[in-house]
Amino acid sequence: MDSRDRDLDCYMLFDRQIREQIDRLLTPELIEEHRRTPIGPQSDVLARVLNYFRRAPIVGKYAVWATGSFGPYQIIALSGVRGRRPQLVDQRDYETLEQAYHAIFLRRVADFRSHRSEEK
Repeated sequence: MDSRDRDLDCYMLFDRQIREQIDRLLTPELIEEHRRTPIGPQSDVLARVLNYFRRAPIVGKYAVWATGSFGPYQIIALSGVRGRRPQLVDQRDYETLEQAYHAIFLRRVADFRSHRSEEK
C-alpha cells in the first residue's frame, strides 16, 4: 500500500505551476516598478509576485532591521526558531526603508532564479 502524502504531491504540482508563472512575470520592467514603489501602490502583477515571495517559510526569510530609530537599515535572515537570533545577511546599511525593501526584493529574485536553474 502506498502511504505517500498525496496532498504534498498536489501542493508540489501547484507550486511548480505557480513558479513557472512567476518566472515569466519577473521582467526588468517589473523589477524597476518595485524599485520605484517598494511599499506601494503596486500593479496587480507585482502584487502577485510579492505574495508568492511572502508565503515562503519563515526559516531564512529576509527582513529589515532598523539599527536606529529611523535607520539606517540592514537586512537580516530569520532563524524560525524561538530564542535564536536572526542573522545579519551582510554589512550594508540602507538609508531608507524603501531601499532596504528593494534590496530584499532583489535577493528574493536572485534566490528564486537560482532555485529555478537548479530545477531545470
